[in-house]
Amino acid sequence: MKLPILITFLLAAFAANSQDYITRNGNIGFYSHTSMEDIKASNNEVVSLLNSSTGTFDFRIAIKSFHFPKQSMEDHFNNPDYMDSEKFPKASFSGKITNLADVNFAKDGNYNVTVEGNLTIKNVTKPVSTKGTITVGGGKVTAKATFSVKRKEYNIIGEAFTQSKISEDIQVNVNCVYDKK
Repeated sequence: MKLPILITFLLAAFAANSQDYITRNGNIGFYSHTSMEDIKASNNEVVSLLNSSTGTFDFRIAIKSFHFPKQSMEDHFNNPDYMDSEKFPKASFSGKITNLADVNFAKDGNYNVTVEGNLTIKNVTKPVSTKGTITVGGGKVTAKATFSVKRKEYNIIGEAFTQSKISEDIQVNVNCVYDKK
């Protein structure tokens, strides 16, 4: 009879000391610049989990939740020549802060971090490493980073006549505000 009570107590204590932070409305945007056209989009429905004790980051992104200034851009983005969002509805990142010892999640401040992990787009997974910032303040954690991906490495080709309108390197911007889980 005492063992179930002890197990329940230990599980409750573990949950109370949880080091997880979560957001369901993080922001990831991207930007492409060429001499012909600038293309940018933003997604405010990013789901992300950050574990402050292990430094692990996980992101899940619905491709159809990227929004553009022009509806025609959004339509092209989701069609099979680009992101093929019907066949590949999500993108993801799973990684870790490599210098976790430099971040104090119990103390307000700005902390420079390096994050390494795997980015998956259109079922293609590639390693990514980038510098970013973790800001701790007011009971929240904010993660920001900017990095580039080579679109063709993820099979984002586009129609032949629009190739010159899309940069080979796409700038990705991450800005997620987390609440304690």
